[in-house]
Amino acid sequence: MVVVTGASDGIGYICAQQLAAMGAQIVLVGRDDGKCSDAVVALQNTTGNTNISFEIADLSLLHDVRALAQRLLDSHAHIDVLLNNAGGYFQQSSLTLEGLEHTFALNHMAYFLLTDLLLPSLAKAKQGRIINVASRAHRHASLNFEDLQGKADYDGWPAYCRSKLMNIMSTYALARRLEGTAITANSLHPGFVRSKFGHNNPGFTGLLVRASQLLLAISLQAGAKTSVYAASAPELVATSGLYFNKCKAAASSPASMDVAAQERLWQISTELAASIP
Repeated sequence: MVVVTGASDGIGYICAQQLAAMGAQIVLVGRDDGKCSDAVVALQNTTGNTNISFEIADLSLLHDVRALAQRLLDSHAHIDVLLNNAGGYFQQSSLTLEGLEHTFALNHMAYFLLTDLLLPSLAKAKQGRIINVASRAHRHASLNFEDLQGKADYDGWPAYCRSKLMNIMSTYALARRLEGTAITANSLHPGFVRSKFGHNNPGFTGLLVRASQLLLAISLQAGAKTSVYAASAPELVATSGLYFNKCKAAASSPASMDVAAQERLWQISTELAASIP
């Protein structure tokens, strides 16, 4: 069984489509009931796979992440693949109802907490896979542990880059903790993809994102390729703690390789998750 977050459209939808075409049972996770319902119908029609369902959750809220995880644990015997794909780029600063900076909450804490809560189900699979969709944008980032969420001087693009750096660092820390188990954890760069990513931003930022995608971006199908590879390739059955680009292991930034910083991020994330029930 495969759980794909952010799967009602974009890369997540294409990943779900390709994995469903391989015969996998799919659970889409999205925020909008109508979009998710339409996506399930479309996927069933295009793949012939009727074993597709959806769950609704606002992944920027840890309360919703916990509720989602519990529903998945209650309704499925095990999870084979968790594809953490949902994310966003928010040029303007905003806080969630739980007081977290929005980019940090959605792009990092949702990955971190959902993964942690679903580990018991992944452990029941013959071989569980955790895939965190990051970005090459992480190369532009470093972490300031005195203001990890970037609340003091928020800027949307650096915040996004930091969140993707956190994805990769957390994946490395998780892979160490999973050594000796049948669960693997890897991260990846999907490419600069022609999707609705960033279209939520008003004014010049939104226009710039759209124009850049038209001129430079790859297709959704190409953008989904590395995620699908990480989720399904038989040769990766024992591969863990790697960062992938174009379906090949690649080097992530020097900042991402700092083990002490990885462990500090892990500890802070653990404590923060515990503080928000």
